[in-house]
Amino acid sequence: MKSLNFGDHIEITTKNQSLKGIYINSPKKDVIILKKNSGYNMGVNKKDIKKIKVVKKASKAKKVKGKGSIKTNKKLPNITILKIGGTIVSKLDYSTGAVSAKITAEELLENIPELRKIANINYKDIASIMSESMRFSHYNLIAKEIQKEIKKNKNLKGIIIPHGTDTLHYTSSALSFMLENINIPIILVGSQRSSDRGSSDSFINLTCAAQFIAKTDFKGVAICMHEDISDDTCLILPGTKTNKIHTSRRDAFKSINTQPIARVDYFKNKIDFLTKNYNKFYDESKKINTKYFKDNLKVGILKSHSNIHPENISAFKNYKGLILEGTGLGHFPTKSFDPLSKVNEKNRKEIERLIKKNCVVILTSQCTYGRVNMNIYTPGRELIELGIVPGKDMTTETAFIKLAFLLSNYKKEQVKSLFKENLRGEISERILPHEFVDY
Repeated sequence: MKSLNFGDHIEITTKNQSLKGIYINSPKKDVIILKKNSGYNMGVNKKDIKKIKVVKKASKAKKVKGKGSIKTNKKLPNITILKIGGTIVSKLDYSTGAVSAKITAEELLENIPELRKIANINYKDIASIMSESMRFSHYNLIAKEIQKEIKKNKNLKGIIIPHGTDTLHYTSSALSFMLENINIPIILVGSQRSSDRGSSDSFINLTCAAQFIAKTDFKGVAICMHEDISDDTCLILPGTKTNKIHTSRRDAFKSINTQPIARVDYFKNKIDFLTKNYNKFYDESKKINTKYFKDNLKVGILKSHSNIHPENISAFKNYKGLILEGTGLGHFPTKSFDPLSKVNEKNRKEIERLIKKNCVVILTSQCTYGRVNMNIYTPGRELIELGIVPGKDMTTETAFIKLAFLLSNYKKEQVKSLFKENLRGEISERILPHEFVDY
């Protein structure tokens, strides 16, 4: 067997076929793994290999920088890209076989030449993290970097934030609450397919985000992702009313209990606003007011389920806030209806203990769509009497972020009062029938 180096372009001949690709390291000694041109990996058992030919030796990896820009065109608007991490800014360098999560502005524009025609791009690498690992301190980092960019560039038209999709909607909610009176669009963009795959949605999502920033008067935080599984259009989705509702589809993100803000047609370079009530104003007499999260604040989420025990609730005894994700219209098992359900009374006592210890308790629904209404059934009214605050039509994720934000900046009684108010479009006065996504 020939000695192979990571990144070598090789051709493998077996009894039945010939395979070409890039050699990458295998966790198994008896298997060779190829990275094919499609972006997918394929394993070949060494016993089945008749011949290996090295078509091209691996070249040395290129050094990449964390930030950069290109020559400016005074006729074009200025857009900054603040890279956090995630699939969207990951790539495979096919000359080496190595994966690099850091790309320069020049490389970005080589992959997406359309951006060069839309705006002057400044690119800054501020973090490299998988989104499921993000903490409140990362939200503070992003907000501070946004402030720096706005202060540095008075002609800045907007900011794009490439971000992992797993918690993209948490971050969009966090920035929405943090950046009061923001005077530019902040668009978070994700990708369900890495940039090295032919089926990647990253290029279109980024291009549509840039088009939206360059051509509209929108102000505030939003998300730009595919509208459906085709590559025709993207949707601009509200920062506090969007969820990821599919693990892998390109159109995984949907607006909840409201309309998307706009549709961007990638091929026609056309933008259609889908609502008249989008944010396009800010108070020029006031500066951007940024409030931050307390890094070590403890806020939790507890999902209601059959046979839940009081110990599930008491686990949050040292927390400042708790989101109870209830069932249906906003229910949680705290009432005994027969001897078999008597343990539910202990659940009630544990919630009472939490509230007495100054933990703010909010109740949302496991239902993706609709509004919590705890006044219809007696158990719901009793929960309100305990001191639980209804989450209205907020998603659990947004309610969690809002509660953490308020607890970081206000006293307890203010928190309970402000939580009921619509601060950044997170609460809908009415939910219209067409705002439910009919699959």
